Amino acid sequence: MTMDTKESHLIDSFLRFLQLEKGLSKNTISSYQNDISGFNQWCSGQAIKFSQVNLSHAENFIVSLRKKELAPASITRKISSLKSLFVYLKKQQYIKTNPFQDLVLPKIPKSLPKSMSMAEVNTLLDAPDTTTFIGLRDKTMLELMYATGLRVSELVNLKYSSFDFERSVIKVLGKGSKERIIPFGVSALSWLKQYIDYRRQNNLSMNSKYFFISQKLSQLTRQSFWQRVEHYQKIASIPFKISPHTLRHAFATHLLNNGADLRSVQMLLGHSDLSTTQIYTHIAKQRLSEMIKKHHPRG
Repeated sequence: MTMDTKESHLIDSFLRFLQLEKGLSKNTISSYQNDISGFNQWCSGQAIKFSQVNLSHAENFIVSLRKKELAPASITRKISSLKSLFVYLKKQQYIKTNPFQDLVLPKIPKSLPKSMSMAEVNTLLDAPDTTTFIGLRDKTMLELMYATGLRVSELVNLKYSSFDFERSVIKVLGKGSKERIIPFGVSALSWLKQYIDYRRQNNLSMNSKYFFISQKLSQLTRQSFWQRVEHYQKIASIPFKISPHTLRHAFATHLLNNGADLRSVQMLLGHSDLSTTQIYTHIAKQRLSEMIKKHHPRG
């Protein structure tokens, strides 16, 4: 059974709603479209229209996805797309109830982020060639990120006014426009001063709004810094993929490994919920367990 004209019109309207009202990206809307198309194909195979779908049908659809051995995260995304679609269809009075409303989604197993050892962090921090402007800038950014646990978006949006060099602290505007103050150590301070001196001596746009700039003297983007981190990962021969966020993980994990309390790490990271920070305690315990197995005579 193919989709009738009214259903096709409503789905087109829903996708326009996602673009115009929700402001979603083309890639995200394309994912919605693919998820809906897949469900429509399944409905055709069951000889049912969207207006006829009930909870039993929705549950059977999930069973069909599991038989394809899709990952729980993929199934959850597809169901989330369909939930949103049927909310829209209900508002348009095309259906009376949302069959996906009370559907229990498969649990997504939490995977611990890969944590770098202190030796691996040191190797990464030593990778940039600090005789060049780009290398010096990157070295400073890596040092600051490891010293403070900043998010990459927070790092690239830093301004000169963000720093208090006398007290060695940085003022950050994080998620939800929440401000926090983070101290940093002597190593990061030293590289920050070298970076500033280099820019002054070489007349590199000291009037720039942003602290970290590109070769074109414009703001460095998140994507550009991500690429720089991948570049240094290869130079440092770190045997797994890393990103700027990996340094944030390392910052938190190494603090906890060395005795920092969870509440303090929560404040430094800018987490509103302590449970978000608690994942790092699992990483710390995992690393300590691996160390005991490797080095203890009865490990």
